[in-house]
Amino acid sequence: MDTLNLLYVIASLLIFISIMTTTLSARLGVPLLLFFLGVGMLAGEEGVLGIEFAEYNLANFIGQAALACILLDGGLRTSFNSFRVGLRPAITLASWGVLATVAVLGLFATWLLGVDWRLGVLMAAIVGSTDAAAVFSLLRNGGVKLNDRVQATLEIESGANDPLAILLVTAMIALNLDPSSQGVVDIILMLISQIVIGLVSGLLAGWALSRLLPKVHLADGMYAILILSAGMVVFGLTNLLGGSGFLAVYLAGVVIGNTKVRATEHVLRVMDSFAWLSQAVLFVVLGLLVQPSSIFEVWHYSLLIFIFLLFVARPFAVVSSLLPFRFGFREIGFISWVGLRGAVPITLAIIPVTMQVAGADLAFNITFGVVILSLLVQGASIPMMSRLFRVWVPTNNEPKAWHEIWVGDQANITLYEFEVKQGAFAIGRHPQSISSKFQADEMSMFAVVRQGKLLTVNEDTILKMGDVVWYALRTDIAGSVAKIFNNSATQYQKNSEFYGDWLLSPHARIADLPFYNLATRSLATAQQRRLARPVASAFDVFTVPPDVSSLTGVDEYLVAKLTAAKNQTVEEYMMEHFKTEPVKGDEVHLNDTWSLIVRDVDNKGRLRGVGLKNKSKNPTTKSTD
Repeated sequence: MDTLNLLYVIASLLIFISIMTTTLSARLGVPLLLFFLGVGMLAGEEGVLGIEFAEYNLANFIGQAALACILLDGGLRTSFNSFRVGLRPAITLASWGVLATVAVLGLFATWLLGVDWRLGVLMAAIVGSTDAAAVFSLLRNGGVKLNDRVQATLEIESGANDPLAILLVTAMIALNLDPSSQGVVDIILMLISQIVIGLVSGLLAGWALSRLLPKVHLADGMYAILILSAGMVVFGLTNLLGGSGFLAVYLAGVVIGNTKVRATEHVLRVMDSFAWLSQAVLFVVLGLLVQPSSIFEVWHYSLLIFIFLLFVARPFAVVSSLLPFRFGFREIGFISWVGLRGAVPITLAIIPVTMQVAGADLAFNITFGVVILSLLVQGASIPMMSRLFRVWVPTNNEPKAWHEIWVGDQANITLYEFEVKQGAFAIGRHPQSISSKFQADEMSMFAVVRQGKLLTVNEDTILKMGDVVWYALRTDIAGSVAKIFNNSATQYQKNSEFYGDWLLSPHARIADLPFYNLATRSLATAQQRRLARPVASAFDVFTVPPDVSSLTGVDEYLVAKLTAAKNQTVEEYMMEHFKTEPVKGDEVHLNDTWSLIVRDVDNKGRLRGVGLKNKSKNPTTKSTD
């Protein structure tokens, strides 16, 4: 009994310490997952506690269960809108991208280590896929907002590339143990069954659960347990049927999460706790499993393989996968950089160890080193690289928090929390009448909190900096209300630096733009001449040349382009230039000075707001495309 209680104390203490490191993670800019891993290593055989843990089968069991939970939670939070902008490129990355990475990296590992090509390719297959746990955690909690196309592509790729990675590892293990056991046809059939069975079972299970949930009435906390248990059933059954359980549980989560009913809204908060617990347990267990001295013995191999993966193999895979979809080079560069490796490669590296493949220990230690480097270098640099590659977008004016109160199976009221910031317009105003532009039936004050205490509101109550106000909003005005509570001057500066000083309606005509008439008059009064260079775009005519009085002619081609463009709306012109589905932050260059930038897009890909930016005012943000 004492041994059992000691186990309880140690296991719980490790998780407690891991969670407490979240404050250090934010201050030091180091990914939280790396702290979880470090806690396990410090508690391990060569660490402070000296815990001897070499149970690879148990670690594999915990790893797969934790990854299934993480993928289920990630699916629940993935909207169908993400599939609209990122599905096709992500699927290409999850298939051809993995194959390309494994092929290139396998050749390099075989040459570098001087091993049989089967072991080299096995090692490449282990680290060939990105990790859902690392991607979901670092992208969603990394303190930076990426444009929707990049974020959706990375998240869907990480959720969908496990089947091929597992298949390649399984096939290469078989080839290492018995070279005559696997043929090309066998591998192809295995891949097809993994994907098809995983796809069908995941979608069917998600559809069945989404139909079941509105008809089941449980205590609020029970819904998450119901969905988690059902997800694990889907994961296990799909694996038994020869499909990809990881793909199935992710897709089931996507279908359930996009079914907006009372049950699914209660699930998200509880599932968030399950997902964090899974990540903490998973990385602590993996940290216990490894011996730091073994990693240090092969650290130079880990470093060289990581560098090759980061600068050669991953970029080759990403470029060859995304160029057909006409991604910008900045987006390709960032996606190449954020090919995060995490728990999946380590979990896959355990399998050949348990099957006693020759050289498996070497592969495991090198893989562990690559994962540490990936989390440290790639994970910690996400905010910096997002700005370097300019794939970030300013955070919108959003409430501090919101909670949905369900008054029926499909009826809810949303409460929004707003905090009065320094310099906000709301300071000195009554909380129920913060602005005359909102109708009385659009918002109802729920509560005002001052210095942590509930404030009694009367006619003389005015808001002060630091107050927290809760409203029940009946229309989609949360963003407008947030502007009143935030520092409007600071937010305006951020938005104007990114989107420009002018906000345009996408339905405005080109002829209505501020500088159109000036350019037209200048060209009409100029003498005829032929331009010495071709026009880069129709909008080159909108900036008046400095020597307009000395022009000798009006180029007929230029006039034709000007006439054609003036009858278009801003949206029509921009949509002609987009090569992919538009997202916030997409830019259409008019000329060297002016550009149009997407400010908002609806869930059908239609433009809702456009910024007009004078790039000469912000030379540091000038595009290099």
